[in-house]
Amino acid sequence: MARQCKHGYVSGKVQGVYFRQSTAEEAERLGLDGWVRNLDDGRVEVLFEGEEEAVRELAEWLWRGPSAARVTGVELEDQPLQGLSGFVIRR
Repeated sequence: MARQCKHGYVSGKVQGVYFRQSTAEEAERLGLDGWVRNLDDGRVEVLFEGEEEAVRELAEWLWRGPSAARVTGVELEDQPLQGLSGFVIRR
């Protein structure tokens, strides 16, 4: 299977609602590598890579997020593979 990498931003009510932790848990469940962090403007930034199907699943999940989140936008772009190992929450 082909590997893909995506980088992007999630907007809406996505900070203070367990979004980063939930994203990391979902990424790990899907076997993805990458990172997630909060931005000062209220958005969440994410970069993730792995098998094409798993990348697609996380991209779809980002539109839902955890139950307390209210996602209003997801902007994702393809990126070159980064060769990351594991998924971390950046501060």
